[in-house]
Amino acid sequence: MTGLATTLVLGGARSGKSAFAESLVSASTLAKVYVATATAGDEEMKSRIALHRARRGEGWITIEEPLALVDALMREATRNRVVLVDCLTLWLSNLMFAGRDLEVEARRLTQFLDVAKHPVIFVSNEVGLGLVPETPLGRAFRDAQGRLNQAVAAAVPQVVFMAAGLPLWLKR
Repeated sequence: MTGLATTLVLGGARSGKSAFAESLVSASTLAKVYVATATAGDEEMKSRIALHRARRGEGWITIEEPLALVDALMREATRNRVVLVDCLTLWLSNLMFAGRDLEVEARRLTQFLDVAKHPVIFVSNEVGLGLVPETPLGRAFRDAQGRLNQAVAAAVPQVVFMAAGLPLWLKR
């Protein structure tokens, strides 16, 4: 076995969650697959994507998948590979803007996790620790993200919360 278990890495903005997730994957001897859910819709996002790519360096297979995450995982999470999904938060917002049924998509993801045989590292934002969003859309997103994080946390063997670049293991 690889010693690497499927893990959910939670945290706020700039908490160090992506770098920590990348370090988990980099420590593995498995082939490294990065599933990016972000889309480069503006210059700032293009810059963020470029920084993530530069930090990862060589040796990663990158798959860009903003919507069909479960399909990508079924294809990519195979023997001798570890998949890093960065991030569930952008995937959820992509689904919302595409008018997808969030409960159905979350259920598909957790059903995949119930039968997954190979490690996947998920990055997700904990958005429920701040102020209550002013708009109905903001509140709907915060609530949906909280439900998705709970569902994934229940389905994976390991959960870590990042704060100030430091890991706090919630489930191991």
